[in-house]
Amino acid sequence: MHAAWYVLHTRSRFEQVVFDGLNGKSLEVFLPKITVMSKRRDRRKKIRVPLFSGYVFTRSDLNPLERLEIVKTMGVVRIIGNKDGPISVPDEAIDSLRIMVDGDNPVETGTRFRKGDRVMVVEGPFAGVIGIFVRYRGFGRVVVAIEALGQHAAVSVPEEHVERLPDIV
Repeated sequence: MHAAWYVLHTRSRFEQVVFDGLNGKSLEVFLPKITVMSKRRDRRKKIRVPLFSGYVFTRSDLNPLERLEIVKTMGVVRIIGNKDGPISVPDEAIDSLRIMVDGDNPVETGTRFRKGDRVMVVEGPFAGVIGIFVRYRGFGRVVVAIEALGQHAAVSVPEEHVERLPDIV
């Protein structure tokens, strides 16, 4: 196997602990951070926080020994993947993230849909259904609510099967 970047899911607020732990094991690791204003009531100051809360990137060939060292690092929950195994992140994506967080320009994050967005299911068994985006359900699934006859029903569909409707529709 060749070395590639992988995403590690961490315990809540353990990104720096995981970064330090893997760094201490001489593994290549990347924790993109951005500068934000702190939300404390008593004082306002700029602080560095992870760009993706709960995630750290590591470069590895995932040989059995290295994989074991990664997953037993304090704070690591799992390596992100699917039923076929861990999913690698392209080097270009990591390079782009490095450029984004190294600059002084503000970086915005977010998700594709916001609660209340009008959406249409464009693929799958619910194709053609128009509804309101309710929430992300995890693992690439979203909940869409449909109103009919004064009643609400909700379905969970893959995120890639849903498109946001323009405001004029």
